[in-house]
Amino acid sequence: MRSRYMIGFVAAFVLFVLFLSAGYQITYDRVMDRQALKQEEISDAQSIAAEGDAVNDTEDGGGYYLCELQGFVVVYLEDRKTIYEFTEIPLTDLPEEVQQEVAEGKYMKDHGDLYAFLENYSS
Repeated sequence: MRSRYMIGFVAAFVLFVLFLSAGYQITYDRVMDRQALKQEEISDAQSIAAEGDAVNDTEDGGGYYLCELQGFVVVYLEDRKTIYEFTEIPLTDLPEEVQQEVAEGKYMKDHGDLYAFLENYSS
């Protein structure tokens, strides 16, 4: 009689572990799918080169535009379509006047102006 209870207990424990493992795997797969969709959405939104280098170089006098993307300041090339650099500067951390300028697309004429702005507001 005692061995029957032991077999039943072991069988219940094995089933419990199997259900727990299956639940974990399903949850893990859903989280990974969501993460992949977010990454795909960001990469599909804009065309960028590796490590923040622009696809088109602006050494020939082109400028930059500061715009807002998902609550953060992003630097676009002069064509306003190609992302030059993502920043970690939340739009809400900027002064109200600068927030409006960035929302409209703040123009920076060269590297010096761009990096002076980024240096001022990134710290």
